[in-house]
This record gives sequence, C-alpha cells and structure tokens, in this order.
Amino acid sequence: MHGRATVAAVAAGAVVAAGQTLVSFAMPADAGPVVTSAMLPVAQVSASAPTSGGSGFAVNAIGGDQLPGNTLAIGALDPQSEVDVQNLVKATSIGQQLAKQAALIDAAEAGGATDAHVVDDQVFVRPAIGRFTSGFGGRWGVTHYGIDIANAIGTPIYAVTDGVVEDAGPASGFGLWVVLRHPDGSHSVYGHVNRMFVKVGEKVKAGEQIAEIGNRGQSTGPHLHFEIWQPDGTKINPLPWLADHGINIGQDPGATGAPGEVP
Repeated sequence: MHGRATVAAVAAGAVVAAGQTLVSFAMPADAGPVVTSAMLPVAQVSASAPTSGGSGFAVNAIGGDQLPGNTLAIGALDPQSEVDVQNLVKATSIGQQLAKQAALIDAAEAGGATDAHVVDDQVFVRPAIGRFTSGFGGRWGVTHYGIDIANAIGTPIYAVTDGVVEDAGPASGFGLWVVLRHPDGSHSVYGHVNRMFVKVGEKVKAGEQIAEIGNRGQSTGPHLHFEIWQPDGTKINPLPWLADHGINIGQDPGATGAPGEVP
C-alpha cells in the first residue's frame, strides 16, 4: 500500500472529536499490517475482512456500550478519505520529542532555575537571577572576559548546562570560583561565589544549584561573574552564546545586589 491506509478520517474523527472513546479500524485481510499498536498505542488494530454491506472498512468503537447506538457501526467508508501513515508516524515522533523536551525543562527548573531551553537534546538555563551590570570586552584599560549578574549574597547560582566540575575553590581575583566542563568540551565559569555546593569531579545537571552569589575577591558588590571558554580555551562573549541556547540576559526587577566589577 506504499505507506498509506484508507481510513474513515471524517467519521472516526467525529467520534474522537466528540470526546467519546477511541476507535479501531477493521482492515481487509490482504491489506497488510500498516498501522500498528506501537504507532497508535491507545488503539486496537485488527486485520479482519471488510463488512459484507459495503466496499470499505468497518469502524467500531471501543467501549461501545457508552456510546449512542448509531455510533457503534459507522459502516462503509469513503475510499478517498486517506491518512498518510508516514505523516502519522512523523506526528507521533514529534509528539514524543516534545514530551521529552518538556520533561527535561521541568527537571531543570525544579530547583528554581529559570529560562530553561532544550537545544539538540541538551538543556540550558539562566545561571542566576539578577541585574546585568557589566558586559564582555575592554573596560578601564583591561579586558573583562565575562558578564556580571548582580544580586544579593546567597542568591542561587545554577549550572548553565550539564557538566563535570573541573575546578571548585580559590581563584585569583575571584575569591572562589566553580568551573564546569560541558559535554562539547567548552567550559562555564562562575566567579566571586559565596559558597560552593559541588566538588571537583562531580557530575551536575542543568539547573542544579552549584553555588551562591557572593562578594569575594576583587569585587565592589555581590554578583556572579560568568564566563564561557571554548574547547580550545578561548574566552568568548557569553551573551551571544547564551542567546544561541535560548537564554537572554536582561534586567530583573527583583534583584537587589549592587553592580560588580572585576578586572
């Protein structure tokens, strides 16, 4: 049948759309198994002969005792009403993918992280809630290799994506920092932290709290200094990187910390 099955698109759709129970399609014996229970897990699929009263397929309701009598046997179907099975399989696959992404987002935000997005089956979240106070680039004759997000001491810092803790402890200029290595070999850096909740070698998930905003090191106020390193060690502007993964850093009216400054 080249991937297509003739079904009662209008009649069966009317039963389902009315909020009634699902339907099963009685296929002719020579049609072959086109639609399977794996493809439609809530439907019963059988391969029996056509009804004697017509040239099409018989459609019978599951749990028919709950339906009006005139819906139990819809009768002969219009052979021109077709469902493209390939499209049906594709739609099912898309639905499963969306459900998977929704589950990943829910898990990432369960601990309080926000702005979770899924890119190529990998989750990314906003590293901290707060005010964007300083960007990447030259500043006062030196290069600022990250961005600053200001908020009160103790504000949670979250792993921006899945990773392994490569460093966690004292760092020059930062007081304390956490460095995560991502699956693609890139790194995220979290500086000036007040307390750390992870140790070197630990695997973390996107949205997991790894530290809290602090005011350690060379800083003029509590904030997170956030960096992104490419796999070769090059430090890049985190803003485009975050935007590419669905995260847009902007003003947060709930933030209370002062702007932070680091070399």
